[in-house]
Amino acid sequence: MKTLNLIALLGLSALCFVHATAGATIRVNCNNNTGDAVLINSAITGSAAGDVIVIEGPALINAPISLLGDRTYRGESRTGTVLKQANNANLVAVLASASYLSNSTTTGNPITVRQLTVDGNKANNTTSTTIGLVLRNRDSVAEDLFITNMGGDGIRVTNPSANGTALTGNQSYGLIQNCFINSSGGHGVYAKDTGNKMIGWDIIDNWIAGSGDTSDSINVENANNWIIERNHLYGVHRHGIYADRAYNASISDNYVEGFGETANVGTYYGVAVGLNGGATSYIYNNHVYNFGGEQSATSTYHYVSVVKVNYGTATAEVVGNLVRGTSTTSASYGLYYAKGAGTALTVNYKGNQISNVTTPRFSGTGVTIVSQNSGL
Repeated sequence: MKTLNLIALLGLSALCFVHATAGATIRVNCNNNTGDAVLINSAITGSAAGDVIVIEGPALINAPISLLGDRTYRGESRTGTVLKQANNANLVAVLASASYLSNSTTTGNPITVRQLTVDGNKANNTTSTTIGLVLRNRDSVAEDLFITNMGGDGIRVTNPSANGTALTGNQSYGLIQNCFINSSGGHGVYAKDTGNKMIGWDIIDNWIAGSGDTSDSINVENANNWIIERNHLYGVHRHGIYADRAYNASISDNYVEGFGETANVGTYYGVAVGLNGGATSYIYNNHVYNFGGEQSATSTYHYVSVVKVNYGTATAEVVGNLVRGTSTTSASYGLYYAKGAGTALTVNYKGNQISNVTTPRFSGTGVTIVSQNSGL
């Protein structure tokens, strides 16, 4: 495989190279100055489908990096490649799919982003809610990333573009794995889907700390065939996991250390699912605690919940979840089931362990509880 080295000459001087064959590795040597965004974007523009763009050294970013499809983007390591938003750049995003920035109606082709750090520098970018990474590509992977200090979401998977243009095709099947997302002003991971375009994504094995005051660690607007598992969530000011429009979804083995960690009065969820009628969704083996404490005596805390059925008759398997509250002074529910506007909800349960909450289990009108064995 041929390697092409791009070296900035005199800061913003023109880049000139001859591309050999698709599948080349293009190395971008950044200089930790405001020419780095031009340097990286020029390398991407000059690349071909199948290429690997390797970003070396610290980079100071004053314009969004536009990610074309059919390419892999990586650093040398999380600590070796740090993309930091420049002071007062106030970008919409540091890294973003080209289709998002260009407001295309078309889904981008697959991309992979891995092995680097994105620092939003939010203390010095106060007039925007910068997103760390925006994905608007099908069959894409975000892996081994450290995303920190964003004014907005850490990672956003999105149907709408930057100006709200909706996709006409599907953006299905992607993976967010082994990422550490820290100190986001918005959600840690946010899947924004105004239609039914993002089916079958996986959020697996991530650490998410310190989501925004009115945001969630993981928020998925359309959990159609999604898998959300083995994520460790803490510093959660609002909800741990909120997954709506779930259909054949699996939410399992997540560790929520706490949620609703604020004095603001509200209703807060550790794991909350809104179901669509049809195929059963699974909520199992989650550990949902509140080590940060139920901080408001007038707030309501739901540890594991089916909050609504959007339409039709829905079924959920709720199995092997561990719930541990920290007090009984607030309105707190270990398991909470409601059908909302839907026709009916059936919950099959087995082996859930609930302790130190006001109400171990609540089920509303139109909810049928079916025991598979012992437990709540």
